[in-house]
Amino acid sequence: MSTNRRTFLKMGGLSALAMAAPVKKMATNILNEMAENNAAGDLQKFGLQLWTVKEDMAKDPKQTLKAVASFGYKQLESFEGKMGMFWGMTNKEFKKYCDSIGTKIISSHCDINTNFEQKAAQAAEIGMDYLICPYKGPQKDIDAFKKFAEQFNKCGEICKKNGIRFAYHNHDYSFKPIDGQVPQVVMMNDTDPNLVDFEMDIYWVVAAGENPQEWLRKYSHRFKLCHVKDLTKTANGGHESCILGKGIIDYPAILKTAKDNGMKYYIVEQEAFTGTTPLESAKADAAYMKAFKFA
Repeated sequence: MSTNRRTFLKMGGLSALAMAAPVKKMATNILNEMAENNAAGDLQKFGLQLWTVKEDMAKDPKQTLKAVASFGYKQLESFEGKMGMFWGMTNKEFKKYCDSIGTKIISSHCDINTNFEQKAAQAAEIGMDYLICPYKGPQKDIDAFKKFAEQFNKCGEICKKNGIRFAYHNHDYSFKPIDGQVPQVVMMNDTDPNLVDFEMDIYWVVAAGENPQEWLRKYSHRFKLCHVKDLTKTANGGHESCILGKGIIDYPAILKTAKDNGMKYYIVEQEAFTGTTPLESAKADAAYMKAFKFA
C-alpha cells in the first residue's frame, strides 16, 4: 500500500469518527427529548394569556415575561391595555425579546374598533397567528349580535389579507337567550368559517351552565383556541377562577374533545388569586399543564 493511500485511508477514518461524534450526540439528544416527552404530559406546547399577570406586566414587562417563560410557557397571548399589545415596545422589539427567552406571541386580544388594519399588519409582520375580539358585552336585542357577526366577517377579511386569522372570545352572556335566540349560535352561524374562528373560554361556558363538549362537537373545527381556566364555587354562591386542577372543570375530558375537533391552542388564564399571587398561580398552572394527560 502506498504512503498516499495509507494517509488517505487514515484521514478518511478520522473524518468518519469526527462525523460520528455529532451524529451520536444528535441521536442522544433526540432520545433524551423523546424520553422527556413520554414522561411529560400530552400538551407539548401551551400558552398564557397575559391578563393573568397584568399587574406584574404593567410594572416590568420584560422581567415578567422572563418569569413566565421559565415556568414552561412556550406561547403567549397578549391583550391591548394602556401600554398596547406589545407593552411599550414595537412589535419587532417584542418579538425579539420573546425569541430571546424561548417563547412566542401567537395571538392578542385587541380593540377591533380602532386602527384594526394597522394592528393586523403589525401582528402579521412578527408571525402572530390571531387577533381576537375579547368582549362585546350583553345586548338588548339579538340584532346587535347579528351586526357583530357582520363586523367579525369584515375583521376576518382584513386578517386574511394579512395572512393571519380573526377570532371571537366568549363570556357567559352570549349563551343567554335573547328574543328566543342564543347569541353565540347567531354569531357562529352568521360568520364565515373561512374568515372567523372562535376562542372558547371554557370557564365562561361552564359558568353559563353549558356543556363545552357539546359545543365543541356541534361546531367542530370552529373553535381553534381555548382559555384553560378552572372554576370554583365561592362562599356567597358565586364562582371565581382558581389554580388548574383545584376546581370543578373536567379538563382531561373536555380538552380531549377539543383536540379531536380541531383545537390548536391551549391558553391558560386565571383572574382570581385567593391565597396566592398571579405569578405563583401562573407557575402552578404551568405545572398542571406540563403534566396534563387527555382522558
